[in-house]
Amino acid sequence: MSGQTTELETTPKGHGGFFGHPWGLANLAGVEMWERFSFYGMQGLLAYYIYYSVTDGGLGLSQAAATSIVGAYGGLVYFSSVIGGWIADRVLGAEKTLLTSAILVMIGHIALAVLPGVSGLAVGLICVAVGAGSLKTTTSTTLGDLYEEGDNRRDAAFSIYYMGVNIGGLIGPLATSALWGWQGFHYGFGLAAVGMAAGVIQYLAMRHHTLTHESSRPTNPLTKKEKRTWAIGLIVVALIIAIIVLQGWVAAESLANIVVVLTLIAAVFLFGTIIMSKNITDIERSRVYSFIPLFFASVVFWSLFQQQFTVVAIYSDERLNRNILGFEVPPSVVTSINPVFIIVFAGVFAAMWTKLGDRQPSTPVKFSLGTIIMGLAFLAFIPFSGGEANSVPFLAIVLVLFLFTMAELCLSPVGQSLATKLSPHAFHSQMVALYFLSVSLGSSAAGSLSSFYPTGEDYSQGAEITYFLIVGLASIAVGIVLFAARKPILKLMAGVK
Repeated sequence: MSGQTTELETTPKGHGGFFGHPWGLANLAGVEMWERFSFYGMQGLLAYYIYYSVTDGGLGLSQAAATSIVGAYGGLVYFSSVIGGWIADRVLGAEKTLLTSAILVMIGHIALAVLPGVSGLAVGLICVAVGAGSLKTTTSTTLGDLYEEGDNRRDAAFSIYYMGVNIGGLIGPLATSALWGWQGFHYGFGLAAVGMAAGVIQYLAMRHHTLTHESSRPTNPLTKKEKRTWAIGLIVVALIIAIIVLQGWVAAESLANIVVVLTLIAAVFLFGTIIMSKNITDIERSRVYSFIPLFFASVVFWSLFQQQFTVVAIYSDERLNRNILGFEVPPSVVTSINPVFIIVFAGVFAAMWTKLGDRQPSTPVKFSLGTIIMGLAFLAFIPFSGGEANSVPFLAIVLVLFLFTMAELCLSPVGQSLATKLSPHAFHSQMVALYFLSVSLGSSAAGSLSSFYPTGEDYSQGAEITYFLIVGLASIAVGIVLFAARKPILKLMAGVK
């Protein structure tokens, strides 16, 4: 009824009750904490589940297939952010899409836990990928909607949110690794499902703190004609995918490369759609143009960072000495090192950006720092190259992942925040989806790049050094170029820093 006041409309925007921030921040950080608990808890085991032998509880596929599947899956997680952004902007609104996605993630983890073999892997990964990508887009959008335009607390909010996320990223792999060693892979996946169920319950309990007028409805809803067109198109695409899968036309080793190509096409299409739209202003269009070089830098960063689950996973299994205080820890435990550093330093970065205020480095500078430090992290592998299997000191991977973390905190939470600042009104969630497309492209590229890393019988010190040297120097070069171009990029950003 027109005269009725709803809870959605009376939620105070920007109200500070949670460390000076809206309580909705606590709810969004909480649901993402549980989602990351389940996501990283499962992903920490994923490569090993795929290439460990059947007698060890795995699927017995090759390492090349495992890294390609993991890379493709990581790419699909963030590729599905486009789906989530589109549904949020044009069908359900960001908040309802968020809730639906959380439920889908839970279903995916249940499938991994209870369905056997490759079929369980396929169903589970597809559900988790689509749900997790959509969830990440809409939590970022919904979080941005809690603040007024120009609110200096926004970057700090994303850093706090990021710290909550990484609490889940820390605990998840430790807990699922313990169950893997005790009862097997499927019990680890089952624990991931329990964690996501807890996230859904928590979100529903605090939902009233999170709803706002902007996030509760689509910003650019479909017309009736468009609904019919999209429905037909989606059915056709689903049938094509089903035929390809059932006929076995795609090899597992090629999946990452395919996702790279599809994601690149999607990014070009989405950039073009937004830029050519008549529903955006000249200033909004200029800001979208400014995002293009930052998008490219983000791709480079994530193509290195996401190798935690491809190259670094195999490195931890074959090269790392995992004997700690007389106990040999499983290789998946390495996945928890980065979240430890995030928890320690995310608050430091949030306080630093808040204290600096308008004097903090611009976003292009933060992006350039992120890509340069990420390149240095790969160069840090070189002194430990060579030697016998499982001989690299555990402290070495701790040092490398510390650099991973410093790079991540310069770029990742800032990137999500930037997407909400630069987004045109009519493409609010889809602009955030564009940022996640850069993560998708980088994640799938991490799977493609892993094919060049020497493993098993192909390992040699020279080949390993060459890999880390080329990848590291390429990332540093991109960061230097971006820093040199910071002024024209800021001009295009039209007042956004």
